Amino acid sequence: MNIFNILKEVEKVDPEIFDRIDPRREVFKHFGGFGKKLAAAAIPIAFGSMLNKAYGQTTANPSVREVLEFALLLENLEYHFYLRAAATDIFPSAAGKTAFGVIRDHEKAHVDFLRAAISGMGGAAPTTYTDASFDWTANGLLGNATFTSYPTMLAVAQAFEDTGVRAYKGAAPALMSNDTVLQAALQIHSVEARHAAHLRRMRRDMTNGVAGLKPWITMKDRGGLPAEFQGIYDGEENTTQATVNITGTFGGITIDANAASEAFDEPLTVAQVNAIVMPFIA
Repeated sequence: MNIFNILKEVEKVDPEIFDRIDPRREVFKHFGGFGKKLAAAAIPIAFGSMLNKAYGQTTANPSVREVLEFALLLENLEYHFYLRAAATDIFPSAAGKTAFGVIRDHEKAHVDFLRAAISGMGGAAPTTYTDASFDWTANGLLGNATFTSYPTMLAVAQAFEDTGVRAYKGAAPALMSNDTVLQAALQIHSVEARHAAHLRRMRRDMTNGVAGLKPWITMKDRGGLPAEFQGIYDGEENTTQATVNITGTFGGITIDANAASEAFDEPLTVAQVNAIVMPFIA
């Protein structure tokens, strides 16, 4: 039995399991230093309408296309970031530049797949994004450091990848009506997680790097990122999965809160993802 059938069987036994695993948390009203800037940000009407439908946060039955359109935005954000980043000359080693080039190509493949999948569903053509679609200053928060400061560029890369991992997880329940698309989304999700782990290692190993930075997330620790990025990690301190408390002593092995939080990654709702990425949307 493949993973998709297993998920369906679990849902038959417990129809509310995904609601418990992915609780609808309150929309972030503040996002660190982004707070005031977000309040002043103008969201295009078409984009806002799509956000309201994506992942089923305000619609009982979101279409697969609506979910994929939002994923297309996120993948374009990553692709155009890596396209710019890989072309810079601020890498301290050839290995770092090569890694960014490889990740760029992965993200381009994700964009191409999503565009093809959306086109195959008929209707209007998928949304087209360019570099001009994005604000690499994060609404002024980062200034011009995104592509001129190596530590900042790595930090932004980690932020995007950690967001992407949780965003795909949040989208999975809305894609269960289409096994083919769900499988592809899960395949992308795992690659995003590998990107995140590799970037964390790069941040740890760079000159004056982030000492002790792990490839996984402990509690809601943001791994040395500025406080403005806390929203990416809030909720990761969860130690209960499907009503089961993961902490405690089992077979003589004690699982503390840190280990319990590290063993499970949490999904993000579209509202949370929106709060995180909107400063980067031009």
